[in-house]
Amino acid sequence: MHVVFDDNLLPRKDSCDDDVGILQSNGGEPSSKVDGVPTKEEAQDPPLEALKDMNLEEREVAYPRELNYVKGGEILADPSKGVTTRASLKNTCHHVAFISYIEPKNIKEALNDDYWILAMQEELNQFDRSNVWTLVERPNDKSTIGTKWVFRNKLDENGNIVRNKARLVAQGYTQEEGIDFDETYAPIARMEAIRMLLAFACHHEFKLFQMDVKNAFLNGFINEEVYVEQPPGFEDPKFSNHVFKLSKALYGLKQAPRAWYERLSTFLVEKGFSKGKVDTTLFIKNDGKDILVVQIYVDDIIFSSTNELLCQDFAKLMQGEFEMSMMGELSFFVGLQIKQKKDVIFIDQVKYIKEKLKKFGLENVKPQATPMSSSIKLDKDEEGKCLDSKLYRSMIGSLLYLTASRPDIMFSVCFCATFQSNPKESHLKAVKRIFRYLQDTPSLGLWYPRDSTFDLHAYSDADYGGCKIDRKSTSVVVHKFYG
Repeated sequence: MHVVFDDNLLPRKDSCDDDVGILQSNGGEPSSKVDGVPTKEEAQDPPLEALKDMNLEEREVAYPRELNYVKGGEILADPSKGVTTRASLKNTCHHVAFISYIEPKNIKEALNDDYWILAMQEELNQFDRSNVWTLVERPNDKSTIGTKWVFRNKLDENGNIVRNKARLVAQGYTQEEGIDFDETYAPIARMEAIRMLLAFACHHEFKLFQMDVKNAFLNGFINEEVYVEQPPGFEDPKFSNHVFKLSKALYGLKQAPRAWYERLSTFLVEKGFSKGKVDTTLFIKNDGKDILVVQIYVDDIIFSSTNELLCQDFAKLMQGEFEMSMMGELSFFVGLQIKQKKDVIFIDQVKYIKEKLKKFGLENVKPQATPMSSSIKLDKDEEGKCLDSKLYRSMIGSLLYLTASRPDIMFSVCFCATFQSNPKESHLKAVKRIFRYLQDTPSLGLWYPRDSTFDLHAYSDADYGGCKIDRKSTSVVVHKFYG
């Protein structure tokens, strides 16, 4: 909050302009320090201002309509050689934040922000490298699916913005089953499966690692003939009525998740993995006495092995087939914060709780020691004041996802969930009580000690005739790995 800028270190606009001339005349690299321009050793990449006038190779895939620093018909770089990233630009302009903290609501707002333009161009460059589509004449006998941009700021486990991600998606809601696609499928692992994998890894004393597949759906081949509109803001000025014919799946298409899963599962099976019979997102490979376990959650992959060399080989195997981001030891996965210690694995959702308390305006509420009063008897409350069911359902949905690491709120949340069709003030008060309890206990979670035996224990209980509405019984069964 208290920043002092040294004007002597900031790049001057005139020096950046001079740098452009030197970059163009010397093959993109400055040869000497002239008028404040850094030398080759001091600047490995051109500053952002220098990109405004650089003559870049014309590409066929993207045609910006209105860009501040790229001429019409050009994108930042040759897709086959990668793109100029914010990380590389930081080597020269150390005092410039190469991240936008604002999420554009539409393409018009995004085109007014240099960093979001760069994010969109990175996405289109990836399409070109992956051979996703081909520009063709608009067919007369086929329907064309629209496209749109989705803008999201990527956060780390501490809630800090680390990346601007622009995703081009197809408007798949216009597709008709049986005409545009045959079936859908989402390769998503159940939370129960992820928790069991954590317990298994802890018991066998090996660490879990994580990798991310860049633009996973672009790796899936599609069998149908699909045409999409040109990306908004990047239409080809020479062939404005042309469309793209897809060779691979695009985010938003109904068949995209299944196409990606088929590509990945086929690849893993060919490499000696066996697919789980109950959980088809789990893949296992045996190598003598060692075992390698892989869990898939769309484009996130967690893996572990009793032999660390198998983990290294698996990472090389995946990087050789797909464009991957290695993220090291598993620490943050689908909302779960995971701490892998020497003798224990602990999971919680502190970040998720803080986000939801802020979302519903409850970050400053008075804490409560329990999620529900023992004397409360909720019913339909037909004479009570009606509420916005959308808000109530959103709160219930957030709490249900939180039960992945907080079984202590399971009963209270499920009880309140029975009133989602017609919520009243009394029901909302009970839900807010749960959030007040979370305010008091944000760091509670699940604890997996390494020295416990891997035995499955079950507990059950019942409240006979306890429901005030219909006098039905409430029963519960809990399974736990316990030593």
